[in-house]
Amino acid sequence: MDAETGVRSVRQMENRIATFDRLEGRRGILLDFDGTLSPIVARPELAQIRDGARQALARLVPRYEIVAIVSGRTPSQLRELVQVEGVVLAGFYGLGDETATVPQEVTTRVIEATAHVPGARFEPKGGSLAVHYRGADDPVAAEGLLTGLLAPIARDANMELLAGKKVLELVPAGHPLKQGAIERIVAEHRLDGVLFAGDDLADVGAFGALDRLAAGGVHTVKVAVHGPETPASLLEAADVVVDGPAGLVGLLRRL
Repeated sequence: MDAETGVRSVRQMENRIATFDRLEGRRGILLDFDGTLSPIVARPELAQIRDGARQALARLVPRYEIVAIVSGRTPSQLRELVQVEGVVLAGFYGLGDETATVPQEVTTRVIEATAHVPGARFEPKGGSLAVHYRGADDPVAAEGLLTGLLAPIARDANMELLAGKKVLELVPAGHPLKQGAIERIVAEHRLDGVLFAGDDLADVGAFGALDRLAAGGVHTVKVAVHGPETPASLLEAADVVVDGPAGLVGLLRRL
């Protein structure tokens, strides 16, 4: 993060967070996980929640209408990683059903496509499928090759191909995903204010959901968690930028 961005972020943090703190009514804290509450690691199973995050979340639970993690991880993975009583875990981008499955022929085609890219790794996720390519020698080339291989599979299966941080994911077409989960949570809990923090391409859509909510009168705070792979579009759309998961934990402690 350059000096100019850092100054802008501090100023916005002070103003936006202070206003959110003073807001009367029902408020919620919604957070992504990977890259937001946990540093990005070589393999998803190596992820650990940032030091101090559990304590910060536990402190927020009784103070807010809802504290939730909205993530593409499975609900069982989130339960193991978060371990904070009272935090709502919206896994599968809000799909929620861990028993859902993808047809075997689709899974087989994705496994075969993954095998064409050395270092790529297939991950079944219930109702969705993920291919990680962080371990490829040339991740940029791997992304291009995998996109070409997976896009027709997704189309034939009536699924969408989503890009993340060194991962491509096939999910059911038409599902509102993370932004839909956020809008649903805000509506169900009748929130007057919501803060959301994320770090990835999927969170650009989540910020769009917050913009729509703001247009409807909800007080919103869009927090971008800055890291080496955070897209510029997310940083530009944010109200507040913090430096990595450590910076987010620091912000949560202030609420």
